[in-house]
Amino acid sequence: MNLKFEAPIREIGISTRSVTGVVPSLGRYESSLERDLMEILRFDPNVESFAPQPLSIEYVDDIGRTHSYTPDGLIQFKTLSYRPEPILFEVKFREDFRKNWRGLLPKFRAAKDYCLGRGWRFEVFTEREIRTPYLNNVKFLWPYLARGVPVETKNLILKTLWDLDKADPDLLLCALCHDPANRARMIPAIWHLVANGSVGCDLDLPLTMRSAIWAAQDC
Repeated sequence: MNLKFEAPIREIGISTRSVTGVVPSLGRYESSLERDLMEILRFDPNVESFAPQPLSIEYVDDIGRTHSYTPDGLIQFKTLSYRPEPILFEVKFREDFRKNWRGLLPKFRAAKDYCLGRGWRFEVFTEREIRTPYLNNVKFLWPYLARGVPVETKNLILKTLWDLDKADPDLLLCALCHDPANRARMIPAIWHLVANGSVGCDLDLPLTMRSAIWAAQDC
């Protein structure tokens, strides 16, 4: 995935809230929740670019004081994406939001107003939106994404799926091979094709050997 990355407007330092580190091609995260969101973005083929802490928004509070708010990131989507409008976002644990909601709401209102004038959306992502079966599937599929699969193997899998019409990985393996050893060698190829979208699957549901799959492209 050729995901564009833009540097943050301020340096992302060490956080005491949780873990810190770097997601390849996306940069540094300041919490495990940010890390998980970045893993989802890295996997999503509809994402064109990601910019951490891309801008600061000035706003005035109820007593006339001026403040500055820097959202956590900006996601840009590809032109033909199912969700093309850019998303300016904040990542917050629900516990932190409940504790600090009075101070956060003016910032979020300012961000919504800023986005409204630009055709963007502003979203607050919590563990409820991030830590889902989709994230678990992304973590499982990511190691298979870069695997090389011979063209003849890919075509065989897709042709068999077209013939079966409705299938799951377990049924597909039975249709592909009679030898258990050969079935074991086919498993990484199947997950690779699921990861790159050649084989369709509902990734919002937990991924198992009984998950419904289908051919998402011609062989």
